Amino acid sequence: MIRVDGLSLRVGSFALSGVTFEVPDGGYAVLMGATGSGKTCLIEAICGLRPISDGRIEVGNRRVERLDPADRGIGYVPQDGALFPAMTVREQVELPLRVRKVRRAEVRARAGQVAEMLGIEAIMSRTPRGLSGGERQRVALARAMVFQPGVICLDEPFSALDEPTRLGMYDMIESLRRRTGMTALHVTHSSDEAQRLGDIVLRLEHGHVNSRPNPSLNNASRA
Repeated sequence: MIRVDGLSLRVGSFALSGVTFEVPDGGYAVLMGATGSGKTCLIEAICGLRPISDGRIEVGNRRVERLDPADRGIGYVPQDGALFPAMTVREQVELPLRVRKVRRAEVRARAGQVAEMLGIEAIMSRTPRGLSGGERQRVALARAMVFQPGVICLDEPFSALDEPTRLGMYDMIESLRRRTGMTALHVTHSSDEAQRLGDIVLRLEHGHVNSRPNPSLNNASRA
């Protein structure tokens, strides 16, 4: 669950004020809005990467607005993946667990599980150089999921992908939802992406978020 209540922040002359919305457990919310409306600022604030001036942020019935990013229980996939060029895929995926001082055997086991789930076992020894766009985004998603967060936040993760790769990533996200029951907040400019993936469509306009169910959602197809 994600609950944002009265969130306000300012970046230079830009401001968000009194932003309020909720994503229920297991929900997949898609956040849309015009360029410059503050979508990335909002998702970064939820993840703890940008300070807020007022408001309340809850993740899984726990207030997190005063916690460091690593303590919020949120997996974050930035737009460009933000992979480290000198690290192998395995090292990238294992990093969140090593930072949390998880035992070595468990690190290997959990990294292997998420690599299998996302189909990246064959590239675990490679570095990001030469990976395709789809492979890079799978690695970024694996890194976000490996520590089993309560919530995943994705900032336009598929915007740079070609159409066949993007459609394949949609299939993968839907499979992950069925397998993990993850709760997600996903920023996109694509109406097709919103209709395909989102249970809830959030629209950020004039500093406020309006929420509505996805009218094209077929619940039976997601069962």
